[in-house]
Amino acid sequence: MHDAAGRMRASVAGGAGAVVLLWAAQVRPSARLDALFATAAHLTGLLAGYGVLVLLFLMARVPAVEHGVGADRLARWHAAGGKHVLLLCCGHGLFALLGYAVHEGIDVLTAARELLGYPALAAAAAGTVLLAAVGVTSARAVRRRLSHETWRGVHLAVYLAAALGFVHQLAGPDLDLLGWFWALAHATVAVLLVWYRAVVPVRQALRHTLRVAEVRDEGPGVVSVVVYGAHLAELRAEPGQFLRWRFLHRRLWHTALPFSLSAPVRDNTLRITVKALGGHSRRIRRLRPGTRVIATGPFGALTAARRTRTKVLLIAGGVGITPMRALFETLPGGPGELTLLYRAGAEEHLVLRAELEAIAAGRQAGLHYLLGPSDGAYDPLAPQALRALVPDLAEHDVYLCGPPGMAEATWAALRRAGVPAERIHSECFSF
Repeated sequence: MHDAAGRMRASVAGGAGAVVLLWAAQVRPSARLDALFATAAHLTGLLAGYGVLVLLFLMARVPAVEHGVGADRLARWHAAGGKHVLLLCCGHGLFALLGYAVHEGIDVLTAARELLGYPALAAAAAGTVLLAAVGVTSARAVRRRLSHETWRGVHLAVYLAAALGFVHQLAGPDLDLLGWFWALAHATVAVLLVWYRAVVPVRQALRHTLRVAEVRDEGPGVVSVVVYGAHLAELRAEPGQFLRWRFLHRRLWHTALPFSLSAPVRDNTLRITVKALGGHSRRIRRLRPGTRVIATGPFGALTAARRTRTKVLLIAGGVGITPMRALFETLPGGPGELTLLYRAGAEEHLVLRAELEAIAAGRQAGLHYLLGPSDGAYDPLAPQALRALVPDLAEHDVYLCGPPGMAEATWAALRRAGVPAERIHSECFSF
């Protein structure tokens, strides 16, 4: 996992280095102010164009990348990289504007009007505005106030922004040397996006013909959805992974929802367990047997492949129990080698309890319920509490899944308890 992430970071950095080298091969040193602005505009523009392609690639859902690096890590890189790319785009536009104004000996407003008269530059400006809109709606304070559909619709503008930027790049002064590079890079990313985000989902839908078999209550505000289909072994969906589910219901069809498997694939059936308290999740409770389903994936790297030690500790919080329950059943291990800690606010909030207890008894594995309010005086996931439950904690691999706040606090507690970072395996998603 960490090797894959390191290789990905090195590849992205190497690509950025190659862009800088190509820029350096073209630069003509000059002490003139307009030339300095133009040189800075050229470099920031090249890096911005490269950055947009990297952002699109990270979200192309390439299985080898998602399984190796982890979908949540890719999402975090995408979010962090978007800020830098937007700054590069704004810097490119500002340096180009100042360089043109100095070269022509005119004021900035006049320079802006003249530059926007060129179609390729107007396209680049429009692309930057679209990227800024995506950045604003992705800010945490704004995103909380938006529906998932609105946020996703605005986010799709990245594709148009990339196309407008490509038009600008082909019209730039570096066409002879770099035109082929940009064309090849854009074509490669475009093919990956079309294949993995359009062709593969359609092909899977036609192949597996998924339908809802049953919707059953598992606890207060939690339901399980059992889906049946054909040739499900071909999905190669592993415990700990998730799929993106699109239920062909009149109020759900337009949204792909990421839900983890809560049980291994059995007899051509898949099962997910979701919190059904509001929005789309509440509508899932009302699904009827026979409803068509499109599932793409599997995605995620929270699988048995990340294991490095004989002993394993699973920690789940809330509905994060779903991937942990599947791993609890399937991770290889003898008596005493597996332990599951399940954090919940109260006993009535425990879901899949009978299944967990049956698995623990059958495998002679440890199972502990950590109950109590999250803001209580006693924290059952504090370092001392964890070491009391699992005395040789530092010798374990730890799989962690829960709400973002709980996952972050538990990760920090595990580190203070002596568990190396490379042995803490987690995936966390929040809208």
